[in-house]
Amino acid sequence: MAVGSTQWPWYVRLTPAVLVVAGLVWDALAPADYWGDPMLAAAAVVAGALLSLRYTLLIGAVIIVGVLALTVRDGTLGHVSGYLELANTLFAILIGIGVNRVVARHGKQLDVVRSVAEAAQRAVLPDPPQRIGELAVAACYRAAQTEALIGGDAYAVQRTPYGTRMLIADVRGKGLGAVGSVSVLLGAFREAAEQAADLAELADRLEHAVLREAPDLTEEYRMEGFITALLGEFAPAGDQVRLLNCGHPAAYLLPGDGCGRVRALEPREPGLPLGMSGLGLSRRGPDGWPLAPGDTLLLLTDGVTEARDGAGTFYDPRTRLTGRGPFIRPQDAIDTLIRDVEEWTGGPRDDDMAVLAVTRRRRPPG
Repeated sequence: MAVGSTQWPWYVRLTPAVLVVAGLVWDALAPADYWGDPMLAAAAVVAGALLSLRYTLLIGAVIIVGVLALTVRDGTLGHVSGYLELANTLFAILIGIGVNRVVARHGKQLDVVRSVAEAAQRAVLPDPPQRIGELAVAACYRAAQTEALIGGDAYAVQRTPYGTRMLIADVRGKGLGAVGSVSVLLGAFREAAEQAADLAELADRLEHAVLREAPDLTEEYRMEGFITALLGEFAPAGDQVRLLNCGHPAAYLLPGDGCGRVRALEPREPGLPLGMSGLGLSRRGPDGWPLAPGDTLLLLTDGVTEARDGAGTFYDPRTRLTGRGPFIRPQDAIDTLIRDVEEWTGGPRDDDMAVLAVTRRRRPPG
């Protein structure tokens, strides 16, 4: 990452120039000599931290020229005080250049780390296919912090002999433990989705895989780890979807005409998250809903539904997305949702956010 490529607002990048102007004006107008020197030193260091090497050198050159002009005006050029003033100014500029080089080196190291993280994310959480039969698919993963590209949210879509099956899940916790659980869960889904006769059996196989790997996870995940998940299965014609909810936020149905209300597809009976079969409760069967041409099914994690505004109110996709359509592509629905959540929170989120959208494609007339 280049030093000047950080996502600072434009007015922050103007700080060094403002400090230079203020320092030189202060020195020129103050009754005592060089009262503005702290501002000039700060300008050199701030420029090194915020700007590229080229602009850091430019700021330094302006400071040197300005201080030199002041020493000439004050008649101290050629005297010890004038030389000391220039030496102090040069020293501050060299510190700024040194800061710039350190920041640039760490930026390059961060680029390497990010590239490795992106490769790992693509391996663990690849993009789903954009088209499966009558369905169009899109997905998005947003980490709570830009530096953290991998977290505990997961999604997958797969064509199987039983129809198109999908998964969205949220692993409790963060960090490498959550990433390990995500890897186990997705690997189990890709295998079991081809073999399980129904969604209840698929959920049981996923639970078995999660519990089988528990001894290899950290103490926290062995004692308290669980995974909320929502499993879906589309009929071959794409006109119906069956959902099995394992303690996960409900899916939302966005009408294809953009006029009707967004509906939350709540299960008749809530199910336990994966990894909690030890409580002895039986797993409920899936619920079914019709899917009209143009309708979009929106699956998401609690990073969306638990996003809060300044007053602490939770985000509600039903009220916020109603009337926003029609969404021709599933990516349109995701883009609208992401922008609206960011507008709702008005700042950084404290949880990862994963969204999976599936649209039943419209058949061309005739």
